[in-house]
Amino acid sequence: MLAFRSKYLESRKNEALLILDLGSLDVNGSYREYFDSPSWTYRGIDMAPGKNVDIVLENPYNWREVKSSSVDVLISGQAFEHIEFFWITMLEIARVLRPGGLCCIIAPSGGPEHRYPVDCWRFYPDGLAAMARFAKLEVIEASTRWKPEKKYSDLSDTWRDSVLICRKERVSMLHAYWRQIRYYLVNKILPMRIM
Repeated sequence: MLAFRSKYLESRKNEALLILDLGSLDVNGSYREYFDSPSWTYRGIDMAPGKNVDIVLENPYNWREVKSSSVDVLISGQAFEHIEFFWITMLEIARVLRPGGLCCIIAPSGGPEHRYPVDCWRFYPDGLAAMARFAKLEVIEASTRWKPEKKYSDLSDTWRDSVLICRKERVSMLHAYWRQIRYYLVNKILPMRIM
């Protein structure tokens, strides 16, 4: 996450950015300090109240608490393996990002099961790129750290993290309108079929 901040946001540290952290509940640490800049507003969102959670989502697949096209940067680290229907979550990410907005998702490609409360998935670069394309987001980078540079005493190197960096493209008003209709319909139909 520090590499993402350095590469993509360092030149924007004087811009007023709204940064949303999906899955922000501080269980083993948080990213809040990485995005502590006077110009930036960091908001943690999660399903349960707790440390580092500013917005509690009533529904993980319909974020009524977050306006469409209102977020400049959405980050998520070590949460996607716990989201049962991550493809619907990707549609919500695309909905809330502003045109030109960036998304950085870090999720494991390996490691042992760690239910919190569920542990459903592991991700590879092609899978991350596919979920971005499903949500009509432009893939900038998708990679996996197959061989960590060093062994960590907390065994965090066993996760072989995968990283997706994508962007919401700027499109014409008409295209944006049709995209909003698509998000609306998919968000109405998919959850009804799985709930």
